[in-house]
Amino acid sequence: MKVRMSYHNPVLLKESVDGLNIGEGGTFVDVTFGGGGHSKEILERLDAEGKLFGFDQDKDAEANSLEDERFELVKQNFRYLKNYLKFYRAVPVDGVLADLGVSSHQFNEGERGFSIRFDGPLDMRMNQGIDLTAAKIVNEYDEQDLIRIFKEYGEVKNARSLVSEIVGRRESGDILTTQDLMEVIEVCVPERIKNKYLAQVFQALRIEVNDELAALREMLEQSYEVLKPGGRLSVITYHSLEDRLVKNFIKKGKFEGELEKDFFGNPQLKFKQVNRKPILPTAEEIKNNNRARSAKLRIAEKL
Repeated sequence: MKVRMSYHNPVLLKESVDGLNIGEGGTFVDVTFGGGGHSKEILERLDAEGKLFGFDQDKDAEANSLEDERFELVKQNFRYLKNYLKFYRAVPVDGVLADLGVSSHQFNEGERGFSIRFDGPLDMRMNQGIDLTAAKIVNEYDEQDLIRIFKEYGEVKNARSLVSEIVGRRESGDILTTQDLMEVIEVCVPERIKNKYLAQVFQALRIEVNDELAALREMLEQSYEVLKPGGRLSVITYHSLEDRLVKNFIKKGKFEGELEKDFFGNPQLKFKQVNRKPILPTAEEIKNNNRARSAKLRIAEKL
């Protein structure tokens, strides 16, 4: 069972897999297979009768597929969780694990366009089979759509000024590389917060390219549908937008609004929170894996 750990160093590995409460046998799903770190840990805890499905839309992740008869790699976005589990006649399942965000491999490959550390094409596609790229967004979206993206997905405070710079720059030629974009951005932000600002802008574009928040909503709703009563949901988030969705869905069974109650005033809950507050990585883990610094783990049990 070979896993390229250099591809991605799994965050909160023990804690997230502990959260699945793996017993004898059982069927589990790792909806963000990536480098296979979490999946390998799950398989090590499963007995011979267990089954694990891994989902990943990135073709690069296929090279990490695990040679184990208990494992099945589904080469799809996790928004199709229910359909594919039904296809494999695997519903209901005992646990679903998600490690959201971008893998270390994707950040470290300059040609993927995710990183502010390397120059490369403005791509940012997790599934390289789709047409929309960050370059298309930056060069073809109108001003109002760009402002919306940077405000909503990047929480960029001076989104209008940023978009004004982008529109002015693209009049003299397309913005095609990460370096091209960073040169535009740099005039909008003080040096002391430049890296944070760049990360916010790149995050906004990445979310738009991959339709990440809509896909996350769909996956969470489907996770409830495919889990058996008492089944566990274990989710690691890395920024406030996705964490808010996970938190609200676990706590209220919905993404917005107040908790619904029945005629008698009883709360209509879908999950029991296993941990009331998110589990955070230790200082030691953050020291060894900088990507863990913003991670939050939430675990829930289906009622």
